[in-house]
Amino acid sequence: MPEQSNDYRVVVFGAGGVGKSSLVLRFVKGTFRDTYIPTIEDTYRQVISCDKSVCTLQITDTTGSHQFPAMQRLSISKGHAFILVFSVTSKQSLEELGPIYKLIVQIKGSVEDIPVMLVGNKCDETQREVDTREAQAVAQEWKCAFMETSAKTNYNVTELFQELLTLETRRSMSLSIDGKRSNKQKRTERIKGKCVLM
Repeated sequence: MPEQSNDYRVVVFGAGGVGKSSLVLRFVKGTFRDTYIPTIEDTYRQVISCDKSVCTLQITDTTGSHQFPAMQRLSISKGHAFILVFSVTSKQSLEELGPIYKLIVQIKGSVEDIPVMLVGNKCDETQREVDTREAQAVAQEWKCAFMETSAKTNYNVTELFQELLTLETRRSMSLSIDGKRSNKQKRTERIKGKCVLM
């Protein structure tokens, strides 16, 4: 379990060239670049509101290469939530997420209480290899949410990160027993905020 802090760590995984960095940069800086620059690992921080308090959303943009398995494992062990990105123009990029998803399950033990979002990026492109229904079926099998985005046109980018935080809120709300919460639970939620994994 990641140590508790005021940081909420989101890790972005996916094959090279699917638009991980483009999604993150579009969200954090509002920019888009047409040129492809491979990432080793970058971290971006953004202050967000968490249950009437403030915390730091820390987004780790990982490499699309499989050359750094130790970094991958470390990112998973420290992560609170995961975005698994593929390009709708590449069926292989969706298939390459399978081992990463399995590694998340292996390291975390389960994804039941962890927000995981499967993201089909480049949905503005006309040459699709992955049908929306096909990706939805994978998301259902992996018990995670699914969304299509376009970093280029800024379609569903902010919504993606908002939905990820909403998934976390929904999970922490399930701590209530029969709709009632103890005073201790209420106090804990007030102190830690709903964006921090409890």
